[in-house]
Amino acid sequence: MNRFFYTAFIRLLSPGLLGWMALRARRAGGEWGVWSGSRFGRYAGASALKKPVWVHAVSLGETRAAQPLVQALLDQGESVLLTHMTVTGRAEGARAFAPAIAQGRLKQEWLPYDFPGCTQRFVAHYRPLIGILIEREVWPNAIAAARRAHIPMMLVSARFSDHALRQSLRAGRVMREAYGSLDAVYAQTLNDAQRLEQAGALAVRVSGNFKFDISLPADKVARGKAFNAALKRKVIAIASTREGEDQLFVAAIARKVKRARMKGKDMAESVMFYLIPRHPQRFEVAAALLKKAQLPFMRRSQLVDIGQAGAAALRAGGQPLVLLGDSLGEMPSYYSSSHIAIVAGSFEPMGGQNLIEACAAGVPVLVGPHTWNFEQVVADAIDQGAAIRVQTVDDALCKALELLDQPAELSEMGQAGAHWVQKHTGAIARVIAGLNEIKAQTVAPTRGATTNVLP
Repeated sequence: MNRFFYTAFIRLLSPGLLGWMALRARRAGGEWGVWSGSRFGRYAGASALKKPVWVHAVSLGETRAAQPLVQALLDQGESVLLTHMTVTGRAEGARAFAPAIAQGRLKQEWLPYDFPGCTQRFVAHYRPLIGILIEREVWPNAIAAARRAHIPMMLVSARFSDHALRQSLRAGRVMREAYGSLDAVYAQTLNDAQRLEQAGALAVRVSGNFKFDISLPADKVARGKAFNAALKRKVIAIASTREGEDQLFVAAIARKVKRARMKGKDMAESVMFYLIPRHPQRFEVAAALLKKAQLPFMRRSQLVDIGQAGAAALRAGGQPLVLLGDSLGEMPSYYSSSHIAIVAGSFEPMGGQNLIEACAAGVPVLVGPHTWNFEQVVADAIDQGAAIRVQTVDDALCKALELLDQPAELSEMGQAGAHWVQKHTGAIARVIAGLNEIKAQTVAPTRGATTNVLP
């Protein structure tokens, strides 16, 4: 399939795709701008940004991964156009870069739908100096519009599974041309690089994973540690649960509570569980599940502060067994106040979630069997002694509770994770160096070439 047929195909499917997008937005909540002008590349007035570096981070995970890169760009004096496709990604970007947004150095925008007219209008309006796609967001018409306007494009911290390769090869020429049009590709691992080259990418380099360049906010780490010290209980964080997993974990916790009661013990006296859904739309679902299971819980949003006052509020609330993490941007605090983390998204066939942040906080990690989105990262963490794989939710809780009684092993795992993260930093610096090379080679006059904007 070439790009002409690709465009015809998505035009044919567009009513259904836009309807699905609107339904998803309604379920998730928030302002998605599904029918807004910016989704179609139409803007009011001229852009205030001059020759910005365009960074596309589709959703929450990519936005978090892109944060150190965006900060590095701002630090070297660039203006940044940060685009997203989801509300959670946009909210995280707004939170992380509030000062730069207020100063007019960074602007957030929706990425237009991948129709030729939409993408060409977007490029003509913002005229970015260079475009950077995070992890795997390759849109043929967007890349073609940038190429027509002589805008170099990079794919960075790229991950590319066997499944993604098969999909790309089935799509045929349109994806080969898209990958082949990229001016630079920086892969997370050698395996990712080899698969990207099979898909059509040229001169792929291995830079490593941006997520290793994480810098945990000192204030959030301090708040988490203060909470941990004041709580006087062992904490198991169940982080980034996805659809279907909340129910499994709630049921498993309820079984543990029942068994403890049969032995005359109250788990809430010694242990607290954090249940932290990945997406905001899951918060109310998780709360309903906890109520139905009659597990005493409190919401994070109910606490005034996650330090001493937060711990006091929990004690005053009847010593709940579960803290429902119904907040965004606080994962460093959750991890820093935990003794062990179960990183979910891996107990149902979802492909797993990022465990690097937990390791960076020095927290031992348990993961489930489904981690193909992070296969090399998980394998390395296990090999380094920072993580353990288990097969079921019940296995995860049993292992977590077992490790709580083994402080020496917990400490060893936590130190191994922190050391492993530290020795893999540097991906951002390598990509910034490559970006600056491309900038130096860019001939400014050619970037002013006009383009034919399709309707």
